Amino acid sequence: MEKRDYYEVLGISRSATEQEIKKAYRKKAMEYHPDRNPDNKEAEEKFKEVNEAYEVLSDAEKRKTYDQFGHAGFDPRSGFSGGFEGADFSDLGDIFGSMFGDMFGGGMRQRRNGPKRGADLRYAVNVTFEEAAFGTDKEVTIRREEECDVCHGTGAKPGTHSKTCPTCHGSGQVSQQVKTPFGVMMQTVTCSSCHGEGEIIEERCSKCGGRKTIPGKKTVSVKVPAGIEDGTMLRMSGQGQPGEKGGPRGDLLVQIRVQPHSIFERDGNTVWMELPISFTQAALGDEIEVPTLDGKVKYKIPEGTQTGTIFRLKGKGIPYMRHGGRGDQKVRVKVEVPRKLTEKQKELLRAYAQECGDYVTEESKGFWGKIKDALD
Repeated sequence: MEKRDYYEVLGISRSATEQEIKKAYRKKAMEYHPDRNPDNKEAEEKFKEVNEAYEVLSDAEKRKTYDQFGHAGFDPRSGFSGGFEGADFSDLGDIFGSMFGDMFGGGMRQRRNGPKRGADLRYAVNVTFEEAAFGTDKEVTIRREEECDVCHGTGAKPGTHSKTCPTCHGSGQVSQQVKTPFGVMMQTVTCSSCHGEGEIIEERCSKCGGRKTIPGKKTVSVKVPAGIEDGTMLRMSGQGQPGEKGGPRGDLLVQIRVQPHSIFERDGNTVWMELPISFTQAALGDEIEVPTLDGKVKYKIPEGTQTGTIFRLKGKGIPYMRHGGRGDQKVRVKVEVPRKLTEKQKELLRAYAQECGDYVTEESKGFWGKIKDALD
């Protein structure tokens, strides 16, 4: 007789909560309890069915198994017993990978004893605003593993050699049987004798202790291209940690950190700056010197220039990385009003204001000035 769905037995949905499962079970158990249904074989069978359903659905792990495999997950004929207790399905991908990997050219996972690429290293390099704009070469000293100079990367004591692991015969892996919902299958796991190395070192090197590498330092030259932006990551191939089993070295990833400038700011390939000019320069116009990344250049500002006016210096910005040419420099003018004036300067400005028809209130006299006027 085919078993009914456990959710159907309890009359609940598949998204039912723990409390809903418990409530439905109590209701059904009371309905089909033998004391309420004496000599009723059908009720007895339903009572057993309700208890079986509750035993599975009230247990989070068993419910998860049931949701994934249905009744087959608890059928001993499927290769499991005890309701999957102690079984771990997180490695099913590895099981199938070891079964079918060789069929498809070993594409599902890399064999542990094969060549393995080394790890990447990450370093940060500080550059000035100008260095980022025009490019530079920076020397960086990095810490990385180097081949042991005593055993030359074998891990064994000089004059001795490692031997092929007798357990895995050099493969670094062994096969074992594992029960799955689909029956007994073969799974490939790491050899416990050699820990996946495929070889055993009987007499280890005194310097590296069989690790084959030792901590070291290396100075590399980093070419920073013109126009690089803050945060850009440069990749230097083959300058990372050494590989294993003849595998290539990893890469060195260098992050560029551009230091802020005292007067320049960057927006894409445009350089911005704020340039203070005097009141008279703004009013009368003038030829002024403007700082740029290439040095000072002369620029003629027209009379009547206002605060906030923006001038453009073509081709004085940041070089483009992917093609020739440069961005522009934009100069935002700030007219500075003098804080202190001589009496003569004030007199001239009042005359100017009168000529323009502007009325300027004279500076109020101090306390003693008012007393003097009152006594005169």
